[in-house]
Amino acid sequence: MEKKKFYITTPIYYPSAKLHIGHTYCTVSADAMARYKRLQGCDVMFLTGTDEHGQKIENKAKEAGVTPKEFLDNIVAGPKGVLDLWKLMNISNDRFIRTTDDYHCAAIQRIFKKMYDKGDIYKGSYKGKYCTPCESFWTESQLVNGRCPDCGREVHDAEEEAYFFRLSKYADKVQDLLENTDFLQPRSRVNEMVNNFIKPGLEDLCVSRTSFSWGIPVDFDPGHVVYVWVDALSNYITALGYQNDRYDDFEKYWPCDVHFVGKEIVRFHSIIWPAMLMSLELPLPKHVYGHGWLVIDGGKMSKSKGNVVDPYPLAEMFGVDALRFFLLRTFPFGTDGNFSNELLIKTINIDLANDLGNLVSRTVAMVEKYFDSTLPAGQEDADADADLIGMVSGLRDRYEDAMERFQFQDALEEIFKVIGRANKYIDENMPWALAKDESKKARLAAVMYNLLETVRVCGTLLIPFMPETADKIFARIGADETCRTWDNAAVWGVLPKEATVVKGDALFPRIDEEKALEELDALREAQMKAALPAVETEPLTEENVDFDTFCKSDLRAVKVKACEAVKKSDKLLKFTLDDGSGTDRTILSGIHHDYEPEDLIGKTCVAILNLPPRKMMGIPSCGMLISAVHKEHGEEKLHLLMVDDSIPAGAKLC
Repeated sequence: MEKKKFYITTPIYYPSAKLHIGHTYCTVSADAMARYKRLQGCDVMFLTGTDEHGQKIENKAKEAGVTPKEFLDNIVAGPKGVLDLWKLMNISNDRFIRTTDDYHCAAIQRIFKKMYDKGDIYKGSYKGKYCTPCESFWTESQLVNGRCPDCGREVHDAEEEAYFFRLSKYADKVQDLLENTDFLQPRSRVNEMVNNFIKPGLEDLCVSRTSFSWGIPVDFDPGHVVYVWVDALSNYITALGYQNDRYDDFEKYWPCDVHFVGKEIVRFHSIIWPAMLMSLELPLPKHVYGHGWLVIDGGKMSKSKGNVVDPYPLAEMFGVDALRFFLLRTFPFGTDGNFSNELLIKTINIDLANDLGNLVSRTVAMVEKYFDSTLPAGQEDADADADLIGMVSGLRDRYEDAMERFQFQDALEEIFKVIGRANKYIDENMPWALAKDESKKARLAAVMYNLLETVRVCGTLLIPFMPETADKIFARIGADETCRTWDNAAVWGVLPKEATVVKGDALFPRIDEEKALEELDALREAQMKAALPAVETEPLTEENVDFDTFCKSDLRAVKVKACEAVKKSDKLLKFTLDDGSGTDRTILSGIHHDYEPEDLIGKTCVAILNLPPRKMMGIPSCGMLISAVHKEHGEEKLHLLMVDDSIPAGAKLC
């Protein structure tokens, strides 16, 4: 019989220069699902990769003084890059795609042209709000407090010639898909998509850019590059060979069984992606599952917030399997999870050291002690054993129900209910007391066998979550390959009656919480210190300024109303400022190397206003913005002095 096919993807990740534990959450979840399906005997395709085009990549590469490809190669394939992180977390992906791969780029050009030829892509002009970090266009009505509704950052006006995808054409079909099928899960995401994006009026989507060049060229119109989300979303089919000859798996694996995505990109996967597939006349994915974030104190992990958690020291201190287990055991997959080192340590100590580890070590140690490591035939007790055997025999079905709903926490909860029952079974039957009576050795052997068989079934179902630990468990209890199959996980009595155990070190030694937290705090402090740039500051001046002279400087808070680059200058920015007087003030500042003009609009800065006007590049500059200056690695850096936005324009600094 041909194996059942199962295709699962994670979103292709923007290659961040600082990877953190949050980046692993979705991929570890998808890995557990892929391993589960392989355990069931499915032919699995598990895809992940990196999203490598767009303006923010181009900007970051420019800041780093390298080409975009050089910048990306280091982050993706360099030390502690994406590939290293996946290896660390024991991710079993079958394929890895980079959107800079030649075959993908060629396929995107064909996909774009196919939708264009159908009339679903047309040329126009875009004018609206744009969020550079999210690579997203927004209407005024979609903004939240004037900011990007996804990331909360400032947006800026953008106007350029562009191609548009007729997203509005598919609005009714997409709404029907969301409301009347189980395509988007969990169900709570559906109302958000329909009410926030479709019912207000689904606008056509800008699908090309001309203001930057780091993207896949529109081959029939030089100067345009394909909008990043058309590029990125299509990876799920190009990686199977759609519109390219690199692979030949499309007919085999498509449609996808499930896309796992973070909640911040559900809109793209549940609205734009199905509309694109409708345009291409391709089958739709069976499911999109939008999971929550790992957060710290209620806020999403972010390098800019300084609250990222490095998975490398955690894996080194506690083990990769413990880290994988914690992520999937502790937080319901569809909601946010509040990460803390304290919770991680408590989960390891309670579930893995006290419950699972204790069950395995006690059972193996007693078989070794009472039977010289090999069990003889035992004697069952129908009354004493029925509850445990019944729980174990029904475990696989309960576990399967949770896994098919992508509820990893519930699946693990079912396993640990059985583990808890097995530990109680030891206390009820008191093997140490049975061992003292020679006439009860057969009963003792049965008790030990029941415990080993319970461990076998639980170990089998833990394979998707903790593959290395499962192998260690099987080695301890003498379970060969036939004992760890999906079919045999539903059968009681598979482990040979005369099983031979092998004692080993504790699977999960108990952690000294106080000591571990001190080590993690010290490590984090050292990492933060190491991340600080090599800074050279100007020496303090020895010349004194009398107080009256200082007080003559009119230092005021000013609001940036507009900011633009000065033509023919590579460093000057022209600021239009509200200084509280009712008349706009113009000040020029040589900080373009350190700031992009659109990033400064709306900021509250500090300026000296009573300097005599000075012409620069033929433009009068009436005052001076205050900056801090230092050198990083020999290069001068300027940092504008900014103050709280609640301070009104014109407020005097004293």
